[in-house]
Amino acid sequence: MAPVGGLVAVHAHPDDETLSTGALLATWARAGRPVTVVTCTRGERGEVIGEALAHLEGDGPALAAHRESELAAALSSLGVADHVYLDSGGPAGERFEDSGMAWLGTGRAGTAVDLPDRAFVGVPVDEAAARLADVLRARQPDVVVTYEPDGGYGHPDHVHAHRVTLRAVELVAADDLHPTVLWAAQRGAHLRAAYRALAGGSVTLALGDERGDLTLPDPDGPLPSVAVDTLDLAVDVLPVRAAVLDAMRAHATQVRAVRALDGTPGLIGCYALSNDVLAPVLPVEGYRVAAGRVDVLAGVPGVRPVA
Repeated sequence: MAPVGGLVAVHAHPDDETLSTGALLATWARAGRPVTVVTCTRGERGEVIGEALAHLEGDGPALAAHRESELAAALSSLGVADHVYLDSGGPAGERFEDSGMAWLGTGRAGTAVDLPDRAFVGVPVDEAAARLADVLRARQPDVVVTYEPDGGYGHPDHVHAHRVTLRAVELVAADDLHPTVLWAAQRGAHLRAAYRALAGGSVTLALGDERGDLTLPDPDGPLPSVAVDTLDLAVDVLPVRAAVLDAMRAHATQVRAVRALDGTPGLIGCYALSNDVLAPVLPVEGYRVAAGRVDVLAGVPGVRPVA
C-alpha cells in the first residue's frame, strides 16, 4: 500500500529545501505524513560563506561531501526522514553536478560563464525526469512541490528542476498517478513590507556585530520571480519557525545571520546568503497550485487555502 498523504519536494541543491519550502516540509512531517526530499545536485559550485570553511570553495568533491552532511542535519531539523539524490541509481560514478551561477544584481542569478561536463542544466529533461518519475512511482505522493517557472530568482539549476518536475509528473500520469503540483511563491506586497521592516532597529539589535557587513534590501527595487500577486495556499511558519531556522543554520556554508525576530508585523526572522543581502522570513510560506486539487491538503494543521 502506498503511503497516504505523501509529499515529494524537488530541489536543485542542498539548502533549497529549507529556504524555499522549509515550513511546508516541517509542517507536513509534524502532521505524521510521509515527506520525501529529492535533491538534484550536491551544490559543488556553491559560494562558501565564512573563513572557517572557505577552503571548500572551488574544491567540488570536498564541498559536495560537506554539503551532504549539512543537508542531512537540516532534514533532521525539519523532521524529514526520506531523502533521494536524483542521480542515485544511475551508472556508477555518474553524478548530476551543480551548474553554478552568477549574481546579476540584487537577488537575481543567471548562468555561470563556465559549466562542468555533467552540469545539471545539460542533462536532458527527459533523462532527469525519468529518474524523478521512478521516485514518484515508488512514493505515490499526493503532492509534489518545486519552484515556479523562473526558479525563484533565476538560478539555472532551479529553472531546470522546475522543467524536470513537470515532465516527471507528465510521465507518471500514464500510471494513473496525478499528484497536486505546488510552486513555491510569495506575495509581492508582503515581501516589500518585510523589506521595509528589515530596516527597523529590532533587526540591528538582533544581528549585533554581524549587521555591519550586510546590505539591506531595497523595498522599491525589483522583486525576485518568487513574488506573485496572489497565492493559492499558505503555510503558517511561526509554529515551525524554530525547526526552519535550525535547518538554515545547518547550511552554514550557504546561509548566515539567521535570527528569529519578534514584535514586527509581517516579519518573524531574517537570514543572508552569499550576496550579503539581508532577507526576511515571512510569517507565511506561500504556494501556487499549478495542477490538481487543493482538497488533498486538507487535514494538515497550518496549511490552508487562501481565499
